[in-house]
Amino acid sequence: QVQLVESGGGLVQAGDSLRLSCGASGGIYSRYSVGWFRQAPGKEREFVAAITRSGFRTNYADSVKGRFTISRDHAKKSVYLQMNSLKPEDTALYYCAAEGPGDNLWYLTSVGAEYVYWGQGTQVTVSS
Repeated sequence: QVQLVESGGGLVQAGDSLRLSCGASGGIYSRYSVGWFRQAPGKEREFVAAITRSGFRTNYADSVKGRFTISRDHAKKSVYLQMNSLKPEDTALYYCAAEGPGDNLWYLTSVGAEYVYWGQGTQVTVSS
């Protein structure tokens, strides 16, 4: 059983930056790939970014490419989402999720149904 806790959300202005954190406990952290998803009011949950178990490969939604960066720190059992040049359309509840356990160091997925554990979410609000 893996528990995930997100933090770092807040209210910012367009063009500002935020860094979200996802802390993990339980399980063997290195056996999970991790993704970030978001859900805006009245919209379906959407994929944002993902990082492999190794941390060497990442994937991003087209809407955030070039602005967001996902990374992980195995020693701290944490995954981060650095969000720059934020836009009002980035406003959403952001969730981190873990896929696994597994041993494929290069596996990535943007499909939410493949993620087993989810955090409670952290709210990001971007004002114009």
